[in-house]
Amino acid sequence: MMQQYMKELEQDPFDAEEFVERLAWRTIAETKKSGEDDFNPILLHDSFVQAIKDLTLLEERQQKRCERLEATVRDDETLFRREIHGLQENNKMAAHTFQGLDEKINHVATKVLHLGDQLDSVNGPRSRVVEAQRLMAHLNDFMSANPLSSPLYSDPTKIDEAADIIQKLHIISQDLPDLKFSSLKSKIEVKYDETERALIEEFKAKQRQDDFQRMKEIANVLSQFKNYSQCINAYIEQSQAGCLLNKDVFGHLLPLCERNYQCIKEVFNNPEQVMAKFILNIYHLKLQEYISGKLSQKMDIYSYLCILYELYSKTNQLSIGLAALDMGYDLIFLNKLTSNIFSKHIENYIEHELKCFKERSSANLQKYYESKNHQKKQIQSGGFQDLKRDIQAAIATRANINIAQIENYGGETFLSEELAITILQDTKHAFQRCQLLSKYEEKASNATYILDRLLNSLLIEHVDYALELGLQAVPVVEGAKSPPTLYFFKVVHQANNITHLLEKQYTDLVLPLVLNTPKYNDCVTKKKFVMDDIERKVNNGLDRSMNAIITWVKLYLQSEQKKTDYKPESDDFTMMVSPPCKTVVQFVNTMIDEIKTTLDGNNVTAVLQELGIGLHRTIYDHMLQFQYNTAGAMVAICDLNEYRACTKLLGPLVTKLFETLHALCNLLLVKPENLQQICSEDSLVELDKSVVNNFIQLRSDIKNQKQAIIKV
Repeated sequence: MMQQYMKELEQDPFDAEEFVERLAWRTIAETKKSGEDDFNPILLHDSFVQAIKDLTLLEERQQKRCERLEATVRDDETLFRREIHGLQENNKMAAHTFQGLDEKINHVATKVLHLGDQLDSVNGPRSRVVEAQRLMAHLNDFMSANPLSSPLYSDPTKIDEAADIIQKLHIISQDLPDLKFSSLKSKIEVKYDETERALIEEFKAKQRQDDFQRMKEIANVLSQFKNYSQCINAYIEQSQAGCLLNKDVFGHLLPLCERNYQCIKEVFNNPEQVMAKFILNIYHLKLQEYISGKLSQKMDIYSYLCILYELYSKTNQLSIGLAALDMGYDLIFLNKLTSNIFSKHIENYIEHELKCFKERSSANLQKYYESKNHQKKQIQSGGFQDLKRDIQAAIATRANINIAQIENYGGETFLSEELAITILQDTKHAFQRCQLLSKYEEKASNATYILDRLLNSLLIEHVDYALELGLQAVPVVEGAKSPPTLYFFKVVHQANNITHLLEKQYTDLVLPLVLNTPKYNDCVTKKKFVMDDIERKVNNGLDRSMNAIITWVKLYLQSEQKKTDYKPESDDFTMMVSPPCKTVVQFVNTMIDEIKTTLDGNNVTAVLQELGIGLHRTIYDHMLQFQYNTAGAMVAICDLNEYRACTKLLGPLVTKLFETLHALCNLLLVKPENLQQICSEDSLVELDKSVVNNFIQLRSDIKNQKQAIIKV
C-alpha cells in the first residue's frame, strides 16, 4: 500500500478530496468482492484508520530522508564556497598581470610608431630620389639618337612597368619647350601610343579568355592614360558582338547585361559609368539598329502595327528587367530611351491604326456578305416608310390584295457572331496598341477614335443594317390561310449577343483609357446614341412581330370559328375544344417558345406580357361575336382553359386578365337564378357593369329568361 500511496501522492496536481474518495471507493469495492451486499461502516472506518497510520509512517520516513538530503547539500555548499573563493583570488592575480602586460604593449607600440615616423621621413625623400633617378635614366635613353636600349620596352611580361614609366615621361614631356625638345616629345608620344595600343590588345585577348584578374590589372594601368575610354569601348564592343544574331534578341539581352554587370564590377574601378555606357550602347546602337531593320521591311500596315507593338512590348519588358537588377537605372530613364528609339515609328501611329482597322473591318464585312450572295443596299427608314407600310397593311387586310412586297431572304438574319468576334478581336488589339504606343496625353483621344470606328463598323454597318432588313422582313398579315413566319426574334437574339460582346469590350478596354478624362463623356454619348437607335429598331420590330401574331390570330378566328362551335344544335358532341382554338394555341405556343429561346433579360418579360395582353384583347373581342347555349358555353370555357394554359407563363397581369375572362364565360353557363351570385364574386365585382351585361347578352336564352336575367 505504501507504493500505492506514493504514486497517488506524487500526482500533479494532488487533490486531497479525490484521494479520500478513491480510498473510500476502494474499500467499498473490497466489501463487494467478499460477497457482502450491505454497506459496512466499520470496515470503512478501519480502512481510514489504517490509512492514517500508513500515511503517518510514510511522513516520518520522508522527513528523515529530507534531513539526510539537507545535510548533504550543506556539506556541498561549504565545499563550493571554498573553491569559489580560491578562483576569485586567482582571477585578481590574472587581472593584475594583464594590466601590466597592457601597459608594456602600449609603451612598445608608442616607440614603434615613433621609429616608423623617423624611418618614413628618411625613406620618403630617398624613394623619390631613386624614382627621379630612374626616370632620368629612361629620359636620357629617349634623348639618345640611337634606338631605346632598355629591355623594359621590348619585354611583353614587363608591359605594366613600361606603361608606368611611359605615362610619367609623357606627363614630364608636356612641360618641356617644343623648340628644344620636339624630337624627344615625339619619340615619347609614339611610345606612349604604342604602349596604350598594346595594353588594349592584351585587354581584349584576356577578355576572350575570361581572365578577369589580368583585365582588372590592365584597366587600372590604362586608367592613367588619356585614351582610357577606348578600353571601355573595346570591352563593350567585344561583349555585345553578335547579340543581334540570336533568335530571341530580347531574351538574350537581359542575361547578357546581368552577366556583364558582374564582370564590370570586378574589372573596372568605375563600374556605374561603364555599365551606363554599356546600356546606352545596347539601346542607341544595337536595339535601334535591330528595330529599324525590322520596321523598314516591306509589309502591309497590319503586319507593321503587330511588329511595332511586339517590339515595343519586348523593349518595355527588357527595361523592367534591367530596372529590377538594380544597376543604378530607374524605369523612367529606361522608358525615355525606349521612347527615343520608337519616336519616329509612332509619330503617326493613330492614322495607321484607324486606316488598318477600317480596311480590315470593311474587308471582313464584304467577305461575309459575299458568302451570303448578298449585295448591300441603301435602306430608307423613318416615319414616312413606317406610315407607307401601315397603309399597305391596312389595304391588304381589308381588300385581300397583296400590295406590300415583303422579302424575308429565306430566314437569313445577315448577322454573324463569328464576324463580330473577328472585328472585336481586331479592336482589342487596337486598344492594346493604343494603350502602349500612344503618348500619355493622346491615349484618351486615340481610344475615342478607335471606339468610333468600332461602333460604325460593327453596330451601324452590320447590326443596324441587319435590323433594317429584319424590320422590312416582318410579314404583313393579309389573311388566315397560313400563320406568319417570323424571323425577327432570331435577329434580335443575335443582335443582343453581339451588343453584349461589345459592351464587355467597352468596359474592359475602353473605360480604363478614357476614365477621368474629358473624352469619357464623348464615348458614353456616342455609344448611347448608337445603342438607343438599335434599341428603338428592336422595339419597333418586336411591336411589328407582336402585331403580326395578334392580327393572324384575329383573322384566323374570324375565318375559321363557326357559330355552331358555340351554339351546337344538339347536346351530343364529343370534342370539347374547338378546332380553331387548337390551331391558335399551337401557333401561340410556338411563338412563346421562340421568344423565350431568342430573347433575354427584360425583353422576354415585356414581350411576353405584350403578347398576352394582345391575345386577351383579341379573344375577348372574338367571344363577343357569338351567341352561346349551354353546350356552346362549355366549349367556350374549354377553349378559354386552353388559352389560359397557353398564357399562364406570360406574366401575372395576363394571368389575371384571363382569369377574369374565365369568370365572364361562367356567366354563359350558369343558371339564370345563379347569375346574381356569380356577379357578386370578387373576380367580377370590380368590372364595369356594362362589360358583365355584354357577356350576359350573349346567352341564347336571353329572351326566354329575360325576367330572371334583368334582375342582375
